[in-house]
Amino acid sequence: MLDMKFVRNNPEIVKENIRKKFQDQKLPLVDEVIEFDKKFRAAKTRCDELRNQRNVISKQIGALMAQGKKEEAEAAKAQVKAMADEMAQLEEDEKVYAEEVKSRMMVIPNIIDPSVPIGKDDSENVEIQRYGEPVVPDYPIPYHVDIMETLDGIDLDSARRTSGNGFYYLKGDIARLHSSILSYARDFMIGRGFTYYIPPFMIRSDVVKGVMSFAEMENMMYKIEGEDLYLIGTSEHSMIGKFIDTINDEAALPQTLTSYSPCFRKEVGAHGIEERGVYRIHQFEKQEMIVVCKPEDSMAWYDKLWQNTVDFFRTLDIPVRTLECCSGDLADLKVKSCDVEAWSPRQQKYFEVGSCSNLGDAQARRLGIRVRKEGSKELYFAHTLNNTVVAPPRMLIAFLENNLQADGSVRIPKALQPYMGGQELLQPSVR
Repeated sequence: MLDMKFVRNNPEIVKENIRKKFQDQKLPLVDEVIEFDKKFRAAKTRCDELRNQRNVISKQIGALMAQGKKEEAEAAKAQVKAMADEMAQLEEDEKVYAEEVKSRMMVIPNIIDPSVPIGKDDSENVEIQRYGEPVVPDYPIPYHVDIMETLDGIDLDSARRTSGNGFYYLKGDIARLHSSILSYARDFMIGRGFTYYIPPFMIRSDVVKGVMSFAEMENMMYKIEGEDLYLIGTSEHSMIGKFIDTINDEAALPQTLTSYSPCFRKEVGAHGIEERGVYRIHQFEKQEMIVVCKPEDSMAWYDKLWQNTVDFFRTLDIPVRTLECCSGDLADLKVKSCDVEAWSPRQQKYFEVGSCSNLGDAQARRLGIRVRKEGSKELYFAHTLNNTVVAPPRMLIAFLENNLQADGSVRIPKALQPYMGGQELLQPSVR
């Protein structure tokens, strides 16, 4: 959410930003929000004036009564009542105008960073850099579910019977591999100075509205029936929500946190074969990283966060690339974002395994996350960032494809072996 003063003083910049995001239908909102803000401020000013006048006249009533000027006192009382009636209406008007302003400000997109490429959708995202050599072996790479079944590590049929499509049972070595990757990701981030958290997996609606746009909320979140609680789609929701309505000492920044959680998503819409299996699912687990920092430090942290994911995947011998998200592919709260994509030898292309975002002060404004400037009473809004460390089981697709051997076994990279009880290979099951 933008600063109303900024919108008031820079309407053309806000409109141009909307055009860059190809959301021209939102252009009228800028003039509307400025008009409602004008009405709000006028009502507030008039109300303040009346309040001051009422206080002065109220003090005069006692003096008039003491002087025996009853008629003048009664006239003053009538004047005070009329003022009170007008103030009551103005206060109601203020509430209406403030809500009209807020409802529009919540959907006007954040100002994107000047470095963001301009494009309509994800087809116009821009590759930044590749890490590791993408290899296509001279033996076939089966579909990831087939690899898992060969290793006796997945049961989709039972999951369909218990829960429907988009769910799974992992078992045996694949289940262990899944947990090992998360444990390794936890220790990897702790080693980089992040504090480990396990957050609540349900959050209230005020937090949901603070961390994401309405469109994302509608398409992602599961609501708990009869309660003001939502299942989280990522631990970022809980972790940023942790700071709601707080004033943080500048000296305590940056807050660098890494969190584990299950994640629950509707995943609205139909998907092709490459998004079946365990690619696009309603339930998964993830290790996340979150930073709350000073505004001037957020871009440096943005670069550190996506680099952490690249480094993590490279320790597991998985080639990756970074992809800059274009303006039309950015969610409304984001200032800048990039995806980390892993190489798929089977598809001979990269696919998304993580996303890094700088949200500027948008979440902080919505949630009231403020910072007290050191040596001063001045308060300002923090900047927030988030990034995926790893999200199995989707990441397992890249892991299995890139570490599959010609004989059907799967190599365990050295970094992961301590978490797998020293195993160096996963062997196909004998049937």
